[in-house]
Amino acid sequence: MLDHTARAKKLPPAAGVGYKPQHFSDLMKDPGPVEWVEVHAENYMGDGGRPLAQLAALSEKFALSIHGVGLSIGGEDPLDDAHLTRLRRLCDRTRPASFSEHLAWSTHGAEFLNDLLPLPYTSETLDRVSAHVAQVQDRLGRQMLLENPSSYLVFDESEISETAFLSAIVDRTGCGLLLDINNVFISATNLKMSPEAYLDAFPLHAVGEVHVGGHDEDTDDAGERLLIDSHAKPVVDPVWQLLDRTLQRTGPLPVLVEWDNDVPEWPVLRAEASRAARVLAA
Repeated sequence: MLDHTARAKKLPPAAGVGYKPQHFSDLMKDPGPVEWVEVHAENYMGDGGRPLAQLAALSEKFALSIHGVGLSIGGEDPLDDAHLTRLRRLCDRTRPASFSEHLAWSTHGAEFLNDLLPLPYTSETLDRVSAHVAQVQDRLGRQMLLENPSSYLVFDESEISETAFLSAIVDRTGCGLLLDINNVFISATNLKMSPEAYLDAFPLHAVGEVHVGGHDEDTDDAGERLLIDSHAKPVVDPVWQLLDRTLQRTGPLPVLVEWDNDVPEWPVLRAEASRAARVLAA
């Protein structure tokens, strides 16, 4: 059982990694520049066992960020009360320095679609998402960070830009934002817009955590370049450059390297974290 009385650590403005169980021993022995780790909430909602034991050990050494992937914040249905209960219990047990979720939806009725799907940016959607964010924060008793999505299309009915939509949610709920730089690059490439212009319009004052990660490249039916948010490769140079450009404006922030598929051996991921640390140091 995790210690409920353990003092929560502050998420440091340093390099972090998305934790994978196969890296546990290496991470504990040789973390390199890593000062914090992030875990997906839904992997730790049980009552005990090795996952929670490892999480307890990690939380003694590193600051902890919990990242949800199953709340369906943008969904039309009410939030799942049982899921919120499990999430509150996990946060109470681990006392993370940060909790975040996606600006997306993943449920339809009783079906869970195992994907993070986009939503139109309308006044109706803004009302719904803001109500859901406020509900999560009230239920957890803590601020949450909302992550910008990777986009592959634009809804005809959208009437608000993504950055204005996120700004409005921050103003209404007091939530923070998780800025995924890789998602910005993917969306800008797929939708043929400027990633720099997007970041210039982004409410950077509300950012509490930054993500970078890898992506795959394909072509769409029209032969146009298509980027896919795979988290299965090293971070590309243009994303590192966008990170550097952003931190020049914000100052140091917690920067996470995501690598969720085709996960490499620990030295490879540690090297990515070292590059993030160098960007932060600069």
